[in-house]
Amino acid sequence: MRMDLNVDCGESFGVWTLGDDAAVLRHVTSANIACGAHAGDPSVMRRTLRLCRELGVSAGAHPGYPDLQGFGRRALPLSPDEIANSVLAQLGALDALARAEGVRLAHVKPHGALYNRAAGDREIADAIAGAVAAFDRRLILVGLAGSQMIEAGQAAGLRVAREAFVDRAYEADGSLRARHLPGALIEDVARGVAQALSIALRGEVTSWDGACVWLEADTLCVHGDTPGAAARAERLRHALEQGGVVVTPLLELHV
Repeated sequence: MRMDLNVDCGESFGVWTLGDDAAVLRHVTSANIACGAHAGDPSVMRRTLRLCRELGVSAGAHPGYPDLQGFGRRALPLSPDEIANSVLAQLGALDALARAEGVRLAHVKPHGALYNRAAGDREIADAIAGAVAAFDRRLILVGLAGSQMIEAGQAAGLRVAREAFVDRAYEADGSLRARHLPGALIEDVARGVAQALSIALRGEVTSWDGACVWLEADTLCVHGDTPGAAARAERLRHALEQGGVVVTPLLELHV
C-alpha cells in the first residue's frame, strides 16, 4: 500500500502568519501552495517553494476563489469561464516563482469552497480541469475521492489523484460535512489517525452519523492552518508507516 500525504500551506500574507510551514513540511510528501487569491503573496509563495525544494517535498498549486477576506471558504458567483481564467492566472503566478526556485510543479488541488463546488458541479469541475490541461497536461489534478472533479480530470486527459481527509467528517454520500455543521471538524488527533488508517488500509470511512462509506484514495490531506498541524502530521505519518503504508509523493504514485 502506498499513499501520498499532502498539506495545504503557504497561506500567510504580508506580516500575517498562518501555520508553521517549515515544521509541517518535514512530515509530508506533497504541498498544496496558496497562489495569492484566497491566501499567500509572492514572497510567501516563493519561500514555501524554496522549503519544498530543500526538504524534498513535491510542490503543487492550491488555487481558490479570489477571496482573501473569506479565506476562499465562501462560494463566489463566478461563471465557469471566470473560474477557469482565475485558475490559469493563479497557476501562472506560482509557476513563475517555481521556475525561479528550480522547482517543477507536480499537481493542482483547488481550495476550499471552490474544491467543494467542483466536487458536485460537473460544469465547474470541467472548467477547472480544462484550465489545468491548457496550462500543463503533465500536472496531476487532485480532487475529492468519488467526486465530479475526478471524473472531469479524467475526461480532460489528466492524471488524477483521489483525496481523502483525516480531520474532516464525511456525510453518508461520501461528501465532506459542511464546516458550519456540528461534528464537521475532527479535532481529536487519535480519531483523525484512526480515520486515516481506515481509509488507507481498508478503503472505508465512517460518516458522522455512523454509516460505512467506501472510498479509494491516493492522498490524505492535513490542513496547515490547524493548530498543532506539524505534530499531527508527524503522528499521522508514523502511524501510517507502522501500519505498513509507504508514504510516497504523488509523482511517484503516477509513474
